[in-house]
Amino acid sequence: MIQTTPSMTAPVRLPADELVETPSELRRALRSLFKARWPLLALIVLGIVGFFALFGPNIAPKDPNRQTLRARLTPPMFAAETPNPDYPLGSDALGRDVLSRLIYGARVSISVGLAAVLLGGFVGISLGMVAGYFGGFLDDLIMRIADIQLGFPFILLAIMVLVVLGQSVANLVIVLGIGQWVTYARIARGSTIAEREREHITASRAMGANNARILLRGILPNITAPLIVIASFNVASVILSEATLSFLGLGVPPTVPTWGGMLAESRDQLLGGSWWLAVFPGLCIVLTVLSLNVLGDWLRDFLDPRLRGSR
Repeated sequence: MIQTTPSMTAPVRLPADELVETPSELRRALRSLFKARWPLLALIVLGIVGFFALFGPNIAPKDPNRQTLRARLTPPMFAAETPNPDYPLGSDALGRDVLSRLIYGARVSISVGLAAVLLGGFVGISLGMVAGYFGGFLDDLIMRIADIQLGFPFILLAIMVLVVLGQSVANLVIVLGIGQWVTYARIARGSTIAEREREHITASRAMGANNARILLRGILPNITAPLIVIASFNVASVILSEATLSFLGLGVPPTVPTWGGMLAESRDQLLGGSWWLAVFPGLCIVLTVLSLNVLGDWLRDFLDPRLRGSR
């Protein structure tokens, strides 16, 4: 008869430290957000702006282009002697509701910012990886084109293109996307040059992997962290550029409400005391851009492998 010993029947117990699972990236990100606090507040602000951008037509109290001349230049409710509940944030010189135009303007600003960054990022990362991986003539050609573009002031280039192509949201996205690709191309090129000589890339070549597979699966995943950080900052930059071009009358058509266009329309009314026409759209731009910059700063630290142990 075989006798069992306690060591054969007792369950194997691991040390307490080995039972603790490594936290996932999502849990680590949430822990870092709650610890930093300011990025969490920035994320809440961006969530509110994104909500307005997605559901603007459903939550806006009025048509943003509906004119009521009898209610022109109505002050906000908190600043009026006789508050008008139909215009909680006041009305402009044509009697249009400022709150409704702000809500609709969020859609244009966010969509233009994201679309331009995606376009510029796709073009810049693709050209930068090609230049860094193949080198030689392609590298020289792409980088010289980038240098030529950097020689032109962006605002002057944007004005020239928009005057030729005309005012539309699509043309504005193209112009702003073209102005962003150089940054991505330079960063992608430098990172690709550093990655192409690593052991796993050499092993992939020896196993017969083609260039497209090496670029997409071997190099691209390892260079995305700095590019994501740059993209978060560039969204804020594009929103400011869109506001600048709209302020100059070269952005989207006048019938499309934008925060920059509202600032441009407020110029003639500021001297008359209609301060709300400039304060509210300006405040929306400041809060959105500031939140994107704070979130981008946190993202840069979060993706830095040297700081992983402290977060």
